[in-house]
Amino acid sequence: MSTVTSPRALDHPARDEIRLETVLHALSDPMRLRVVCELDQAGAELNCSDIELPVSKSTTTHHFRVLRESGVIQQVYRGTAKMNGLRRDDMEALFPGLLQSVLGSATRQEQRDQA
Repeated sequence: MSTVTSPRALDHPARDEIRLETVLHALSDPMRLRVVCELDQAGAELNCSDIELPVSKSTTTHHFRVLRESGVIQQVYRGTAKMNGLRRDDMEALFPGLLQSVLGSATRQEQRDQA
């Protein structure tokens, strides 16, 4: 069972608690997929405010929470900023090729939409 170690720490599932159906649910929403794509393109942690979504702040917070609780992203506080990064190693260990396949498909879909 995962635990919170300090008031500023956020709860994340341990690798063995991450479930395929929860990950697929998290990735099925266009806004959450957009967050994952932006994190992938950045190749580094991003602050929540670095990722602009066309939804309210409370809805954005919800999307980040779903991604964190599903195990797709890791969120940590650095000072007052909440930083986000993909849990690539965990995703690859549990579901080999899934994240790269989803990201590649999202890129191809975006290219089709722009054509």
